Amino acid sequence: MTNASFAAIGIQEDLVARLSEFGITAPSPVQEQTIPLLLEGRDVLAASQTGTGKTLAYLLPLLQGINPEQRVVQKLVLAPTQELAMQILREAERYGDHRGIKVMGLIGGAAIKRQIDKLREHPQLVVGTPGRIRELIGLRKLKMHEVSTIVIDEADQMFQLSGAGEVAKIVSSALRTRQLVMLSATIGPETKALAAREMKNPAEIGIDPGVMTARTLEHHYVVTEERNKVDMLRRIIRHYNPKRAIVFVNATEDIAEVEAKLNHLGLTAAALYGDADKVTRSNVLAKFRDGKFRVLVASDVAARGLDIEDLTLVVSFDPAFDAEHYVHRAGRTGRMGKRGLSVTIVTEQQTFIMRKFARELDIQLEERALSAGKVLPADEARRPAPGQGSGGSGGQRGESAAPRGSKPVRTAAARPDGAGARPAAARPDGTGSGAAVRREPQPGAGRAPGGRSGAGAAPAAGGGKARSSSAEREKNRKNKGAPKWLKNKTTGGDGQ
Repeated sequence: MTNASFAAIGIQEDLVARLSEFGITAPSPVQEQTIPLLLEGRDVLAASQTGTGKTLAYLLPLLQGINPEQRVVQKLVLAPTQELAMQILREAERYGDHRGIKVMGLIGGAAIKRQIDKLREHPQLVVGTPGRIRELIGLRKLKMHEVSTIVIDEADQMFQLSGAGEVAKIVSSALRTRQLVMLSATIGPETKALAAREMKNPAEIGIDPGVMTARTLEHHYVVTEERNKVDMLRRIIRHYNPKRAIVFVNATEDIAEVEAKLNHLGLTAAALYGDADKVTRSNVLAKFRDGKFRVLVASDVAARGLDIEDLTLVVSFDPAFDAEHYVHRAGRTGRMGKRGLSVTIVTEQQTFIMRKFARELDIQLEERALSAGKVLPADEARRPAPGQGSGGSGGQRGESAAPRGSKPVRTAAARPDGAGARPAAARPDGTGSGAAVRREPQPGAGRAPGGRSGAGAAPAAGGGKARSSSAEREKNRKNKGAPKWLKNKTTGGDGQ
């Protein structure tokens, strides 16, 4: 199916009109495939990239299937994090209010007594996190006997955080005739096992099988030393100049440090912690959406499933733990067909992780270098500038690139007189060869022309300026602290 309308796939007229008020006029591919199946009552296991419209793919059929006159819980949505649950809740309220559908959020971190009181108002749709939902079912405050559909959003992450057992208990508390829907960007073994055990002839949906991230996403990485990571982060944000950006940090104890340094550098930032209370997290996200600050520094747990409008840049301050975490980080941008960029900061020793992700996800994850206000492919940045000559680079990164923290090497060819660094003739008393005398002997140091006598003879014979041959100058340069790669460089003078 292609180019279908919402009406053509079974969405009722009032919901279609409500969607158009928010600029949504045609279903995304995952919506086009999922909605008719859910309206038929089928169990569904859907794998789709983040940012493709999975939330509305199940919310619209849920809302359409609720009877507002029946004052019991009829539909349940489980989400792995508080933020994702509240996001789903907002969407449900946006499209369900005009129908008189009462929606309620039941999340951990909020006062359970207040939630029990609100359950007496008989919501028809409940959105919550597994721990709190399971607790309220155990207290017999959340009745599941009329629940006809259970949706498990971000299923793989749900099992990582809560365990498959917790979710299975919730599912088993409802009637066996209930409809079960599981959606995720990745479908892991626990998700497949629960589907096999609890689903009845499920319809399996995969959008572009094997493609785990949206095609509108670009994936880059930059290489720097550990001590320079904050400065590299600053340069990335300054260069791309996004309206807002999310920075992922692996260790919770590092989040505050990154936040403080960004603010010190003039980039307004705030932190989102996974263990912060509901009010704090809600306030931080509200301010981020309202543009009160520019950079959200967060852990994977805190930012899981977030849908932030106009988010064009995601930066991994540390590389993701695995390919699945990378998918969900990158999926915060490039949503619903919009372009986005994911940049990872790595050290030289971590570059193999990027190659691994590129291979596992089948994506172009390319190295970039920031140079002179430009972002260049790393290979291009390494090329010597025009006129630099072939004697300088020897395959090393050039000074303009410096993407891996190495200092540029200044070679003999870079000096106007063609001499190497700190030439022997530099000392006015003609004893410039003293530096060579103090050098540790090299293998084959018995070569008289290139040794100490040769180095010191040139200025003595000339009575002033050295008039040695180019071969002697070349050998002299080798003994004056040139880098190892240059010492081993083949020259016509000594046949090495």
